[in-house]
Amino acid sequence: MKKIINTENAPAPIGPYNQAILSNGTLYISGQIPIDPKSGELVSGDIKLETKQSMENLKAILTEAEMTFENVVKSSIFLSDMNQFTEVNEVYATYFNADTAPARETVEVANLPKFVNVEISMIAVK
Repeated sequence: MKKIINTENAPAPIGPYNQAILSNGTLYISGQIPIDPKSGELVSGDIKLETKQSMENLKAILTEAEMTFENVVKSSIFLSDMNQFTEVNEVYATYFNADTAPARETVEVANLPKFVNVEISMIAVK
């Protein structure tokens, strides 16, 4: 059985998908880009601020599903420029305990939705 997870504290989907799906105790979170859910505007111009907004969107979805970053077992980071890896990683690291951080990959891609610089998706388990 799957349960749809949506919250007004994260951006509404910009296509035919949901923010997250909870199935058998596993939460699959759609990729989050740096959209401020209150204004609907993109956060841009500084990769650290963009990463923080993406992570805050993920946090809101985790909270809606009654989870935290401690529940995350896998994350995927997509960057438009791998030269920004260090700055993204600095912000990302503030959301996790280094000893219990999830598995992860970070890849550079040609383009992302709305031509943002970063998109992050996660899988979490209760």
